[in-house]
Amino acid sequence: MRTATITINPAALTHNLNQVKKRAPNAKVLAMVKANAYGHGVAAVLPALQQADGVGVATFAEAMEARQLGWDKAIGLVEGVFSAKEWQQAIDNACSCVIHHAPQLDWALENVPAADSPARQVWLKYNTGMNRLGFNEKTVVEAAQRLHDAGYQLILTTHFANADNRDHPLNAIQIQRFSEMLSYLQQQISPAIEGSLCNSAGIVNFSDNHFDWIRPGIMLYGSSPVIDQSANDLNLQPAMEFSAHIMAKQVVNAGDAIGYGSRWTAQQDTMTALVSIGYGDGYPRVISDDAYVCIIDAETDTSYPCPIRGRVAMDMIVIDLSAAPVDIALDSKVVLWGAMPHVDEVASHAGTIGYELLCRLSARPKRA
Repeated sequence: MRTATITINPAALTHNLNQVKKRAPNAKVLAMVKANAYGHGVAAVLPALQQADGVGVATFAEAMEARQLGWDKAIGLVEGVFSAKEWQQAIDNACSCVIHHAPQLDWALENVPAADSPARQVWLKYNTGMNRLGFNEKTVVEAAQRLHDAGYQLILTTHFANADNRDHPLNAIQIQRFSEMLSYLQQQISPAIEGSLCNSAGIVNFSDNHFDWIRPGIMLYGSSPVIDQSANDLNLQPAMEFSAHIMAKQVVNAGDAIGYGSRWTAQQDTMTALVSIGYGDGYPRVISDDAYVCIIDAETDTSYPCPIRGRVAMDMIVIDLSAAPVDIALDSKVVLWGAMPHVDEVASHAGTIGYELLCRLSARPKRA
């Protein structure tokens, strides 16, 4: 049986949520579970996130999945709804929506939910410099007034463009714009208007600006959201282990090349192993020569880093066993990412970020 496997550690998720709450003890937590909980599986993560105040999703289908799985707290649609029909569905399923442009504002004003409905709370998106979604400085005030007058409870929200880089000059500009607008709306419209500024990187880098709600995503899953600190530095634990097993072993003779494109040539006779995993499972095809996996010796439970040789194929990779000081048995476990190597390290070898690797896992690996 093919053995590509995704294993989720619920205790790590709970640990990471606790780290978030320690950093922002006075803020409510909207835990991001969009994109199938960053590839981890919504069903696998919701039980471990029970101490969050709500979860955030990108689509109505994701919201429905969370409800069907028994999540009875707040659900925030972070891109809002895409039609008047979906607005009614959000009301029917007790979802709170982001409102970021005029059509959504119209739908909300045309169909106001009951006073006790969770849909009465809306997240009003203010464009402070990301320049994707959101009302501008002039239109956000008008939108806030109209929503407040219709009976909505408002959370002013925005999104950082560069929060992972603490020193980027736009961060200070966005914080100032957001803070000034929130203060203005509280003074001119209602002091009950709340604020939400920080994603994972903002939670780490801007502790003085957590406001009422924070929106952790990648750090819940054990990956670092910032450029200058590792997950270990932040006391985050990887919530996923991506693994397979050795399916065959062979000696590659000196002077022979391995795999498509003959990318790597053995300089000496080299014992190699074929591993039953590839880009068809979600492991990146394009990686540097520094990429490695960890083989687990079944007898001692010892982990041995071994480099990948040649090009990653759809269904398999080749690894160099010469780095392991013991005879590695057929069917030994191979960790693609987890505690070691960390997904952030694998991502660096692939010229991307951990978010992408986690989110693009295919349906082929089994889930343990």
